[in-house]
Amino acid sequence: MPIHKFGRRPPVAPADAPIAGAPPARGISAVTAKARVGPAAGDRGRARTPAVAEDETSTTATANEISKLRVVCLERMDATAVAKLSPERLLGEIERLVSDLANEGHLQINGREQRQLATELVDDMLGLGPLEPLLTDDSINDIMVNGPNHTFVERAGKLVEVPVHFRDWAHLTNVCQRIAASVGRRVDESSPMVDARLKDGSRVNIILPPLSIKGPALSIRKFSKQPIDFEKLIAYGSLTEPIARLLEICSRCRLNIIVSGGTGSGKTTMMNAMSRFIDPTERIITVEDVAELQLQQPHVVQLETRPPSIEGKGEVSVRDLVRNSLRMRPDRIIVGEVRGAEAFDMLQAMNTGHDGSMSTIHANTTRDALARVENMVEMSNMGLSSRAIRAQLVAAVNIIVQLERHRDGVRRLIQVTEIAGIEGDTILLNDIFKFRLLGRSTTGNIIGRYEVSRIRPIFNEKLEYFDLLPAWGNALDMAANEFNLLKPAA
Repeated sequence: MPIHKFGRRPPVAPADAPIAGAPPARGISAVTAKARVGPAAGDRGRARTPAVAEDETSTTATANEISKLRVVCLERMDATAVAKLSPERLLGEIERLVSDLANEGHLQINGREQRQLATELVDDMLGLGPLEPLLTDDSINDIMVNGPNHTFVERAGKLVEVPVHFRDWAHLTNVCQRIAASVGRRVDESSPMVDARLKDGSRVNIILPPLSIKGPALSIRKFSKQPIDFEKLIAYGSLTEPIARLLEICSRCRLNIIVSGGTGSGKTTMMNAMSRFIDPTERIITVEDVAELQLQQPHVVQLETRPPSIEGKGEVSVRDLVRNSLRMRPDRIIVGEVRGAEAFDMLQAMNTGHDGSMSTIHANTTRDALARVENMVEMSNMGLSSRAIRAQLVAAVNIIVQLERHRDGVRRLIQVTEIAGIEGDTILLNDIFKFRLLGRSTTGNIIGRYEVSRIRPIFNEKLEYFDLLPAWGNALDMAANEFNLLKPAA
């Protein structure tokens, strides 16, 4: 019995039941090879009543009706024909298919719902389903899916839940498996965790049940399409102009730098901004788990790790790539993130003529960053004493840049510390500048300023060699100005 717009509605059929009045699956069209798109056999020879009024406020279909329509659309689509069409052509064909099937089943589905259903079907076939609108939204930095019914995003440094849902566990799992397959990986019960990278460079982590108890969990760190420089970071309230000038000088005079901070504090963004001041004549080798760096220089070689195969073979680690990069005649080596035994090889590179090398590390303070590097070097099983490791650290690293995401959602540079030497077993540190909280604005944003040290830096000779000593002094004077407040732009 067809579903009528007026009168009593018959009992609802199961979600996977065929639409009432739909003909058997046979025939062909641009998108369908299982059925002709057109009126039911009993309707041939008489004018069709449009299922959709142009008025978007017309009576809408129930969720169950739309679900049944989706099932029939999928049943009638020919995968071979779909693969030959462009996304724009495919969307048009599916819109026509949805309209025809709605007429066959006499479903009251308006134009907005038709277009939405057609878009969802195209996203499911060619993209990442319900996540596609989030991926195209430039205001979103991170996407976190906790099962089919809970999706969160990060906007302006704050997490908010968005009304994006998957149909069920199977739908979300299918999207996860499509992501993994696109990079030659697999994710299932036997291999329930995977790291991957989307075509646009976004970083993806997937973990499936039984490890994830409440359904598949998907995390996406979006890739910024527009490189962020110091000018943009100043506008965001991440640092002030004099402090940006000091960091620019550090990059230009080839200091070895570790960028430290918590998860999502902006470490990679800061390293991208600092790398813009590297001389374009230098050869740079980057080593990353997932390629995120956006270096603008013409002579850059990007290396990316490879996970083991299903048989557990073929893995290429960060340490393997750092060692190999030493044989590639680099001027600078940039390691996306140090998290293990490769810390020893990174220090070796910094100590063997590759001045200006950089890396990031997860740590809450600059001194914690040093302790973490020391622990990682011990993981390399080189048999070095703590004293020997600290001596290597002092000789290799010049400054540590500390970042933090504050409670108002803004990622800020809070400290730059120079490694000044070693006394006994203690590494001596000098805070070149440090952020001090002054209060909050009427809108809840944090306001502060930088306290600047006037101690002569150990790398003073490098500043003189690159003719940057006067510029360093001027930038310090500007940074020390009492009116040089740090707060987000209005």
